[in-house]
Amino acid sequence: MSADHAPSPAPLEPDSAATADATAKRPGWLRLSHTHTALSATLLLMASTILSRVIGLLRDTYTAWRFGAGGDVDSYTAAFQLPDMINYFLVGGVASIAFVSILSRYREQGKEKDGEDALSAILSMMLVVLGAGIVLGEIFARYFVAWWFDKFTPEKIDLTTHMTRILLPVQLFFFAGGVLGSVLIVRKQFAYQAIGPLIYNLGIIFGGVTLARRMGISGLAVGALIGVVGGPFLINAVGVYRTGFRLRLSLAWNHPGVKEWVRLSLPLILGVSLVTFDTWIINRIASAGDGQISQLNYAKKFFTAPMAILGMAAGAASMPFFAALIGQGKREEFARLVNSSVTRIVAVSLLGSAWMIGLARPAIDLMLHHGALQQSNSLAIALYFSMFAISLCFWSAQSIYARAFYAAGNTLTPMVAGTIITIASYPVYKLLYRLHGTVGLVWASNLGIFVQTMAMAVLLHRCRLARLSGIEWKELTRTLLTAVLALIGLRGMMHLLPHHTGMMADAISLTLGTLIWVAISAGLLTAMGSQLPQIVLGRLRKRAA
Repeated sequence: MSADHAPSPAPLEPDSAATADATAKRPGWLRLSHTHTALSATLLLMASTILSRVIGLLRDTYTAWRFGAGGDVDSYTAAFQLPDMINYFLVGGVASIAFVSILSRYREQGKEKDGEDALSAILSMMLVVLGAGIVLGEIFARYFVAWWFDKFTPEKIDLTTHMTRILLPVQLFFFAGGVLGSVLIVRKQFAYQAIGPLIYNLGIIFGGVTLARRMGISGLAVGALIGVVGGPFLINAVGVYRTGFRLRLSLAWNHPGVKEWVRLSLPLILGVSLVTFDTWIINRIASAGDGQISQLNYAKKFFTAPMAILGMAAGAASMPFFAALIGQGKREEFARLVNSSVTRIVAVSLLGSAWMIGLARPAIDLMLHHGALQQSNSLAIALYFSMFAISLCFWSAQSIYARAFYAAGNTLTPMVAGTIITIASYPVYKLLYRLHGTVGLVWASNLGIFVQTMAMAVLLHRCRLARLSGIEWKELTRTLLTAVLALIGLRGMMHLLPHHTGMMADAISLTLGTLIWVAISAGLLTAMGSQLPQIVLGRLRKRAA
């Protein structure tokens, strides 16, 4: 970012010389307004995601301890369905990503004022549309719940409807926060995005702890509303204000930037993606059994922690750099960055899968097997978690591939592919559930995301955006072999250890297992000539510096 466009620092109070001194001594990447590189942004968001997921694990641990894995938790999980659908179908779910491409181009051309006008008009228009959708959702919530979760009892329908109405406004603040966040992402300021999710998760915990005695599990829903207002919305609003970028209510819906956003976002709004629909399909089919939704939800949340750290954080960090390279016409450099990002993420994901599968039982027991959660629930969750872990590399890679398409201004191709795959997948979910029960849903999820990721990779290749030959296949082969051997080592350790229950035994198993996993992974990769250990250590040293 050029000095001309650098955001002005916040004014210091007259008596704040000491604060200024402390800020000056602080590493640059710790400042909220710091302009990040692709590396520092990825590491910052990964660190934030790790912390956010730790808080999320505490949230889920509290939920399991307080409410177990029964009908109430089924209802709480199901209450997010309608709000998420309204957000997805009215604003495209991830349609705010399109803002990054548009604002990046305006910024590269020095047309900041045009960017302000376009974003103001888009935000005003979508607040009207999304607000109307939320009002309709409040009115028809019970009808939707009874239709989508048609196997729920009347009591579960009532509770789900009540919490759905609490959660509906959450999407309005998430969307507004996403719009505001895009302004900061274009400026390569990621600290605000790092803080927002932390506050959101803390809000849910606050609601559960302080309101659960009076409101029951509905306290978690109230906490989510508190968290999204204080986190993703207000934090980004403060950051945008400090940059000098000013948004306002605007009816200039014929602005060229608005038309471009509609063109880019319409495919996302009209199309469907298995990345989102996977959980929705699972929840709908699993509503037939009491506690099945909550068990799968716990397993999926624990699985998505490393998935978010690897795929989503790196994907979010890479988006402005992808968009900048496309805007500058550097397509070869764009292709190399996409392929190198996918290679590194898939390599680390394969190693992560080995750890997750090998240590699923003590990890889940340590976090969840307390309070109201029964041992049979814990065993089922550990099984589903280890099965979900098989697909970690595909979930991570598709996050990069999707953003490569968005950065190139092509949302139609992934929309068409995603819609076809999702429609074709639904009967597969139903069939495997009928044949294998809840386990069948996990296998269907893994199969679906595999097909989705392969389709995205092939389409990028055919569109000449990132050729498959650019993937470092030798590196991935070395990593896959290492992951398999590390998993064998973990399974051997778990077999040799005496079977004990309790938090101390689980902690010991996790500690020993992690040490064995690190030793096998680092040793084998180094012996086979992989550069991955040196890359990881080098980046950690740079981050610490």
